Amino acid sequence: MINPQSIEQWFPLELQRKYVSQLQGRVGITRRRAEYFVKLWVYLLLKQRQELGQHFPKPLTELDLPDGFVPCTHREAQEVFYGEQERGSDRSAGMMIDKLVALGLIEKDFDGNSTCIRIRSLLPNPQNTTPDKADIKLFPDNFNPRTDAVPVASFLARNYNWMNKKATALPHRIVRIIRGWAEQYPTGMRVLRRSDNQDAVGFYVLYPVARESEANFFIPARKGLHMSATWDIDPFQIAQIGDRNCTSIFVRSWQIDLPYKQLNNLCELLTDTQKTLVRIQADFPNLCDIYALTIHPSNEQLVSALGFHKTNPDPQVALNWMYLPLDKYLNLDIEQAVSGLHFVDG
Repeated sequence: MINPQSIEQWFPLELQRKYVSQLQGRVGITRRRAEYFVKLWVYLLLKQRQELGQHFPKPLTELDLPDGFVPCTHREAQEVFYGEQERGSDRSAGMMIDKLVALGLIEKDFDGNSTCIRIRSLLPNPQNTTPDKADIKLFPDNFNPRTDAVPVASFLARNYNWMNKKATALPHRIVRIIRGWAEQYPTGMRVLRRSDNQDAVGFYVLYPVARESEANFFIPARKGLHMSATWDIDPFQIAQIGDRNCTSIFVRSWQIDLPYKQLNNLCELLTDTQKTLVRIQADFPNLCDIYALTIHPSNEQLVSALGFHKTNPDPQVALNWMYLPLDKYLNLDIEQAVSGLHFVDG
């Protein structure tokens, strides 16, 4: 049986470094992530070949793609990534796998019993140079439902993967929903856009809620989900412009794609959110409450730094309604509020 800690015996470090060097330069791929990805690639290839009874040389001289999904537990990944080091745990290995998924290097599936991983593609053409993420300028812009819906849906869907590993149709559902919201109230929909290719890499929806739907903020949080739900009827109705009975804004989505989730980009989008809320106040003069759902556990640190607090946690799933008075958010010094946040670059 292949020992996850003996990767170097099967694929020497000098060969690993060649693959790592070709991966570096793509947005979001640090050296450490590239190293872990290559090690995982080697392990999955060897494991599959051994399980199929295939003969292969030792050491390998190049890497082929494994065929489809290969079972791989977090314990195996931990041993592949960290070996005998004390720094790694099963949980940190799972988080690294999620980062590699978000970067488009692997796919992950869960059949109810075991996690399976597929290497998505071979190495990029080394002649194709991609700007380093630090050199890419981002700017806030209006959401364009014609050009932004599909790429936005792709990274939003990954935000729900921890809850529903089988949601293969989820991106299509999200595309339909956000295009529908854009027809209802485009003012509350904004993106963070790359200046070089105009791709949307951040997105949020501020949704003014009709008074008859406000009670839904006090029911279990899972019933407030819509983009990842199985029902077609939206539990929240949008308020009509000028409705003085509208007092609540629902942050239906607020996400930056993982490779771009850096402090400066976070501040850019949070500050733009403040400006958008001021514009929305002109349409709904009695707005005073902001509600949000922490869809992914990684967002809890951010919403807490902004001053949101939990109202009524859902007893069945790890979801919480979060609340913040609108005036407090508008008066917030964004850079100061998030200055203590740390994003692990690894």
